[in-house]
Amino acid sequence: RAVAQRCPSPPMLNLISIGGQHQGSVYGFPRCPGESSHICDWIRKTLDLGAYTQAVQEHLVQAEYWHDPLKEEDYRKNSIFLADINQERGINETYKKNLMALKKFVMVKFLNDTMVDPPISEWFGFYKSGQAKETVPLKETSLYTEDRLGLQEMDKAGKLVFLGVKGDHLHFSEEWFDTTILPFLQ
Repeated sequence: RAVAQRCPSPPMLNLISIGGQHQGSVYGFPRCPGESSHICDWIRKTLDLGAYTQAVQEHLVQAEYWHDPLKEEDYRKNSIFLADINQERGINETYKKNLMALKKFVMVKFLNDTMVDPPISEWFGFYKSGQAKETVPLKETSLYTEDRLGLQEMDKAGKLVFLGVKGDHLHFSEEWFDTTILPFLQ
């Protein structure tokens, strides 16, 4: 999505996001190889303690998608990637215009996702601010109601496509891909 927003040339016709974390992901490093390893523990602790420090933001890609609903102000102020493309600190009209130029914006959510937390982030939903249990769908977020990215306008124009697929993160069949996704590429 950042490419569509930041790099309009050559123009992107359709954007297909498969399991993309549009509102971010929180709480560590899911399914880190070697779940009990010291390296995984260190990465989780580093993210939890310093996800919004400049050094961690610049050197650990997971931190760029870190969106902690318990630390919203830190996220808005210090996230070098996600807060920028989600227009959390101000409106970049170019980002909005470029995204709205898409013919279709297809978002695939994995219905049994254990990697993205919360999975509704794959459809731009997220946790209600200040807690990490209850989620809100896209249409109830300020991103949508304030139309910071043009998603509300795109939705009304029929440009947003929300697809759900059974399975865990990035687990889908070739048949599903061929019948569901390939038509958007033609």
